[in-house]
Amino acid sequence: MTAERLPAAGLVQLGASVVLLASGWPVTKLAVAAGATPIWFAVGRAGFSCLTAFTVLGLLGRQRLPGRRDWPAMVSVGLLQLAAFFAFAHLAVAWVPAGRTAILSNVTTIFIVPLSVLVLGERIPPRRWIAAGLGVAGVAVLMSPWAMDWSVRTTLIGHLFLLGAAAAFALSMTVVRARPPRMTMLELLPWCFLVATATLLPLAFAMGEGVGHWPPPALGAMAYIGFLAGPLGTWCVMQAAVSLPAMVASVGFLMTPAAGLIFSTLLLGEALGPDLLLGSAMILGGVAFAAWPARR
Repeated sequence: MTAERLPAAGLVQLGASVVLLASGWPVTKLAVAAGATPIWFAVGRAGFSCLTAFTVLGLLGRQRLPGRRDWPAMVSVGLLQLAAFFAFAHLAVAWVPAGRTAILSNVTTIFIVPLSVLVLGERIPPRRWIAAGLGVAGVAVLMSPWAMDWSVRTTLIGHLFLLGAAAAFALSMTVVRARPPRMTMLELLPWCFLVATATLLPLAFAMGEGVGHWPPPALGAMAYIGFLAGPLGTWCVMQAAVSLPAMVASVGFLMTPAAGLIFSTLLLGEALGPDLLLGSAMILGGVAFAAWPARR
């Protein structure tokens, strides 16, 4: 019997995406709390990431025009994984603590399990069902929904927005897995950010806030997310989604909520309690079940 081995590069990229994207949530919360307009912050995040990605690829001599085979991945990542995800999550972070935003916006497993079976036709072994169950249960513990006041309208809307962000992310992962591009994900990255920027810009103008508000803390946050966490973290996500089974990647992305909650505790002073330890342990247990080599 041979072991099912997962590519080491994919696992490293998965881990890097977790750290980079999780650190972006408290930074975004700080920017919005300082007065940044959420949708305009999303436009700036996508735009700066687009410029960064084009500049890096230009210096490497690897800029290429997408071909017909690249369009499904480019459009799905640009519209769903970037534009829709940013719009939903940045609006929600004004009403929901950054730690909870990191948790609920990244529960792609809730949506990726049925999509993997129904769309991709993947056979999910029992241990990965266990992994998904552990991961989702860990997210539920971290969320602590029993401790929230659901009578507040903005609380409900914010959490619905975050579920929308997670659904958009999961659908994008499914499209990329089903229709992998001819270009590498690194070469496709700036075009994805360009699609996202072009989608978010008219939405920002339609919300009637001019060109938004840009206090100094928001500009600093934009520099970190736009030049580093955004493009590098998104590239790692895209690479992991291509090189790892969709189920493994989605369970692995559940580490982002735990990391986001830790970063939010350290940077924003959000509450840290036993639910963090228990929920994080359950998520990491799910990741271990999903990534452990199987015998076949």
